[in-house]
Amino acid sequence: MSKRFRGKVAIVTGSAQGIGAVLAGKFAQEGGTVVLADRSPLVQEVAQKIQESGGTASAVEVDLETYSGAEEMALHAINTYGQVDVLFNNVGGTIWTRPFEKYEPSHIEDEIRRSLFPTLWCTRAVLPFMVERAKGVVVNVSSIATKSIYRVPYAAAKGGVNALTASLAMEAGSKGVRIVAVAVGGTEAPVRRVPRNPLGNPFELPKQDQVWYQEIIDQTTESTYLGRYGTLDEMVAPLLFFASDEASYITGSVLPAGGGDQG
Repeated sequence: MSKRFRGKVAIVTGSAQGIGAVLAGKFAQEGGTVVLADRSPLVQEVAQKIQESGGTASAVEVDLETYSGAEEMALHAINTYGQVDVLFNNVGGTIWTRPFEKYEPSHIEDEIRRSLFPTLWCTRAVLPFMVERAKGVVVNVSSIATKSIYRVPYAAAKGGVNALTASLAMEAGSKGVRIVAVAVGGTEAPVRRVPRNPLGNPFELPKQDQVWYQEIIDQTTESTYLGRYGTLDEMVAPLLFFASDEASYITGSVLPAGGGDQG
C-alpha cells in the first residue's frame, strides 16, 4: 500500500456508510489523517475501525445540510489537526424516485437540500483555511445521474455540483486550491443502515415506488458500456487519485466513473 497521503489531513463527509466510509478507510490506509463527518452516530464506528487498523481518524456528528454544521466540522478539523489538505464532499443521494410530475414540492426541496447544499456549505467552511495556506484540494462527488430518469431534482442538484466545480476552480486556482469532481455511476453497496428515504430502503417502499426504482436500475445498467454497476472500490479509486499530488495539474474537471456512461 502506498503512502501518498502521509502528512495530509482529509475531511470525508457522509462517511458513516457507503462510498464515504470506504473512502475514509482507504485514505487512512495510505498514510493520511481523516476527519469523518456525518449526522449519523454510525460515523463513530467507522472512525473506531480505522483507529483499530492503525490509522489516524476522528469523527464529528454534524448536520451538513446547514452552514453551522459545516462550520463546526471545519473547526473540528483545524482545532484537532491544524490543517485541511483535502475536502471530500460526499454527502448526497437520491431520496425519492418517481416521474417529475409525481414529486411533492417538499420532496423537491429535500433533494436539493440533501445533494447540493452540503457541498456548498462544506466548501465555503473549509475554503478559507485552504486559501490561507495557498494549498488544498476539494473533491466533489457528483453523479452520472445528471442524465437519468425519475430523479430530476437530484439531477439538478448534481448539475449544481458540476457548475460549482467548474466556476470555483476558476476562482481558486490562482490561490493554490484545486476543485475537482468525480461523477460516480451506479454502485453495488450493502443495504444502507440509515435509509435515505424516510419510508425505508428502496425495496421496502410502496409497490409503485419499487417499480420506478427498478426502472432506474435497468436504465443505469443499460446506459453503461460495461453493462453492470461499479464496486465501491471502483468509485473510490478516482476520488483518491484526484486528491493526490499525481493530479496536481488537474482542476475544474468532472470525471465520469460510470462504466462509459458520461451522464
